[in-house]
Amino acid sequence: MHFIQYLTQQFSPWLYLDFFVRILVACICGAAIGYERSRRLKNAGLRTHIVVCCASALMMIVSKYAFMDMAAISGEMINGTRNADPARIAAQVVSGISFLGAGVIFKHGASVKGLTTAAGIWATAGIGLAIGAGMYVIGLFSMIVIVVIQFVMHKYKFGVETWSDNKLDFHVQEDGNFRKEFLEAVDKRWNAQLEEISIDNDGDSLDGKFHYEVVVKAPSNMPTEEFVKFFTDDKRIIRFSVTPNI
Repeated sequence: MHFIQYLTQQFSPWLYLDFFVRILVACICGAAIGYERSRRLKNAGLRTHIVVCCASALMMIVSKYAFMDMAAISGEMINGTRNADPARIAAQVVSGISFLGAGVIFKHGASVKGLTTAAGIWATAGIGLAIGAGMYVIGLFSMIVIVVIQFVMHKYKFGVETWSDNKLDFHVQEDGNFRKEFLEAVDKRWNAQLEEISIDNDGDSLDGKFHYEVVVKAPSNMPTEEFVKFFTDDKRIIRFSVTPNI
């Protein structure tokens, strides 16, 4: 039996087309939700939502159709598998793979990294389930969709992915105006958003010296020199450090 004959006897071309449409519609729905989240600069953005929705559709298809060759028309299990539940391993993979996803997600201050990678791991598990169940066409199609999404959206970034978190650590001789000027620089000069701010006396000093630890979300294409220039030009700054893309 040729490979093409094997594929066509498993599912009809029209059913394959139906599977493709389900996966693509799921991607569109995930994109719609991810678009709204990205516009609000949330950590789980467009790519993450698309990958999760695509993987969910794939796993649902696997759950419904992957075990059709294990049962007779009457519903009884065949091939010597009496009282067997062929879906139990697949169900454990869907939930069990989460521990790998949790291992690549980490939080640094107000920012969360690794969400899209975790979603990709989960989607990869779904593709593995499809291939293991003999649903080669669906598995390969889902793989192509996810790879294209990842490549395209990595090159053409949108929403929260066009921003990056930057840590600013500096010591300043406060004169009563610096704090207001700094906040204006964050908003107007850098077109950034203040994520975190911590201010305390510089040691035990009471002479107006303060230590700032600040995290700002700024456009990714803004050069680090913009921060450096601000601190260098201000004579009230005693010392500073800038950590981009934390």
